[in-house]
Amino acid sequence: MMHFVLVLFLALGLAKAEDGSHAWLRYAPVPNPNGYRSLPSTIVALNSSKSSPVYTAGQELQKGIKGIFGKSLSINDTGKGPSSVVVGTAEAYKKNYGEFDEADALDEDGFFLSIEERRVRIIGQNQRAALYGAFEYLSRLAQANFSLVSYVSNPHAPIRWVNEWDNLDGSIERGYAGPSIFFRDGYVMENVTRAAEYARLLASIRVNGIVINNVNANAALLNERNIAGLGRLADAFRPYGVQLGISLNFASPQDFGGLPTFDPLDPTVDVWWANVTNKIYSRVSDFAGFLVKANSEGQPGPLTYNRTLADGANMFARALKPHGGIVMFRAFVYDHHLTPSNWKNDRANAAVEFFKDLDGKFDDNVVVQIKYGPIDFQVREPPSPLFSALRKTNTAIELQVTQEYLGHQDHLVYLAPMWKEILEFDLRVDNRPSKVKDIISSARFNRPLGGSAAVVNVGTNTTWLGSHLAMSNLYAYGILAWNPAAQAEDIIRDWIRLTFGFNRQVLDTVTEMSMKSWPAYENYSGNLGVQTLTDILYTHYGPNPASQDNNGWGQWTRADSVSIGMDRTVKNGTGNAGQYPPEIAMMFENIETTPDNLLLWFHHVPYTQRLKSGKTVIQHFYDAHYEGAATAQTFVTMWESLKGKIDEQRYDEVLFEQVYQAGHALVWRDSINQFYYNMSGIPDQAKRVGNHPYRIEAERMSLNGYEAYAVNPFHTASGYTAIVTTSNGTVGTATANITYASGTYDLAINYYDLIGGKSKYEVLINNRTVGAWTGDLEDRLGHAPSIYLDGHSAARITFKGVKVNKGDTLKIVGFPNGIEPAPIDYVSLLPPGTID
Repeated sequence: MMHFVLVLFLALGLAKAEDGSHAWLRYAPVPNPNGYRSLPSTIVALNSSKSSPVYTAGQELQKGIKGIFGKSLSINDTGKGPSSVVVGTAEAYKKNYGEFDEADALDEDGFFLSIEERRVRIIGQNQRAALYGAFEYLSRLAQANFSLVSYVSNPHAPIRWVNEWDNLDGSIERGYAGPSIFFRDGYVMENVTRAAEYARLLASIRVNGIVINNVNANAALLNERNIAGLGRLADAFRPYGVQLGISLNFASPQDFGGLPTFDPLDPTVDVWWANVTNKIYSRVSDFAGFLVKANSEGQPGPLTYNRTLADGANMFARALKPHGGIVMFRAFVYDHHLTPSNWKNDRANAAVEFFKDLDGKFDDNVVVQIKYGPIDFQVREPPSPLFSALRKTNTAIELQVTQEYLGHQDHLVYLAPMWKEILEFDLRVDNRPSKVKDIISSARFNRPLGGSAAVVNVGTNTTWLGSHLAMSNLYAYGILAWNPAAQAEDIIRDWIRLTFGFNRQVLDTVTEMSMKSWPAYENYSGNLGVQTLTDILYTHYGPNPASQDNNGWGQWTRADSVSIGMDRTVKNGTGNAGQYPPEIAMMFENIETTPDNLLLWFHHVPYTQRLKSGKTVIQHFYDAHYEGAATAQTFVTMWESLKGKIDEQRYDEVLFEQVYQAGHALVWRDSINQFYYNMSGIPDQAKRVGNHPYRIEAERMSLNGYEAYAVNPFHTASGYTAIVTTSNGTVGTATANITYASGTYDLAINYYDLIGGKSKYEVLINNRTVGAWTGDLEDRLGHAPSIYLDGHSAARITFKGVKVNKGDTLKIVGFPNGIEPAPIDYVSLLPPGTID
């Protein structure tokens, strides 16, 4: 009977569609709720102010317990009974209950959680710490973890921020989930409800600060109306203990303030920034501080006046110091007009070159925010050597939740394993243990500040990030910022239980998909440390390895007909290896001790260079791209196995993403392999590259109203060529006789889905329609792919179980729309289970 009740309960739990807006805070009913016999009867919140995080904690506890157990608890601000959950600060607890022995063990933002029989104590070092403890307690309950415990939880580092790259017009740079939740038409939104909901999500993972605007900042944020808007946002964040920060444009005193200069050592500039800062604090008393991008990618900065970066950072620090604010000063400073013909040039050297000699010259409320690797959020990078070079300067690591170079949330890439590798990397400063995670806290160099910042870029999409599964990365960021010792697999399993419930198959399947996703993406997008082989000059999305060389941006692969990779050795190359402490420098300098997964990051080698596996570099490329794309195909069948075990809306939306990723992974595979095959002239030992026995090339079909089109980049089309309609008003048809054996096939069609048009297509066998679709991915994906036929707009649709006979006529009819000329690349007839 109990088994029947549980099955019925779970079935009912799946009946209601979910849109992802609750993320991991669903507070869904748990199986066997009676297993928790210690549920208190009341909630005591030791604060009566509605703007207090302790008050919020009481409300959250009431909401969570109601959702999880169906039981309504009253909230009081005092109480002595034995059956209550008490939440408050250590100071308030002592005042109401007497001594609190664990008080001395609490660091700033730390909390104590004690779950006894019908008595729960959640005591924070400060108010937001009490809220963190409440979310911790609810997370345990929501995962049906009813164990009796007593422990202190302290943060690894004091700074746990997120950065949002929102623009005042409502757009978001590198955002894939719709428009801004903070800005519209040049101003802070009047309605801040959605912003408050986001602050709640952040508080639940113990994020304590949010910078709301793009690092490429617009000085108009500092006008009177927007400063008033900042106040509204801060008021919305405050009940969740999340402090507001903003990005600044360094040239604001001149461009916005009317001064003749923005020289950081000019007294009038100093006074101007002090006045602006005072004005902000008059409206936002708990303002967190400023984030500054200076002298990078065309942004203004102190170097304009031959001042140092420290001079610039300290100018802001002086303005903030009286108020207790901090400056997050980005180390992302480099020359994007490098000369590629000079083999000593190396963008990866820039951060150390700009900042090393400034160590100790920054004020103590400046934190240098360092991207995790020396380039720019690539699929694999070594940790930035700047972490080891700044010993007297506060530092924070910059991670990226928004998947700028990693599939724009339309490819599943669970990032916690990547972040763990960076955080656990031991840089061996002075031949002593020096893990990155201990450098960014105060542990290794005994500095007052440090921590983490993550570029997130939530939008108005109900899923927050544009994809249900991508939210695991935001959750993981918060957990690792608080405790970098947490394990990536443990984090994802907690997230799955909170997001999708308790079905064991769901738990195991989504865990497996997630843990395989980063290695798969690395395999089909760029391996051996060569970087993500995407188009760095356009969308940072689809494949285009040629775009990375022979330009000033410095994300070079140095690929030619015989060799590939950056020589970053001291002996022959750019010297980047020598920026690391001696033990690590020696490892990277020597090709024999450099890990294969960073080989092409540090060494320029022939395609025939043997790896430790025994394979050549080029054969590894071929094999890895096939293996990664094959893994992406399995994500579809794995997710399909969960039908009926997840609510229909989220099941369908994730299935769409996985099917899309599977198709685009094949675009990546073929494009990269074809490029390097053409470049090197070395064939694939397995004879796969350029050999596609199941394909019918569209340009070889009989065309009416269609014409052949040479695609650029050439390798983003099978056979380098696609077909397009002869005009935007001409219906095109492409026909071919089927030469394959009679049987049942999966009919896959690769096409291009451009921004600016929604072509319609119909596919027929002997004039019998077997499928139709619309090229509307610009509406369905979280990003806008491309206005060109290329690796960004390339896509695939598959119609399964199509019966054909040898000699049948295959016909595709394309109806162009707008600028989109119903483009087709090829058709594949695949025996079931076959990967093209």
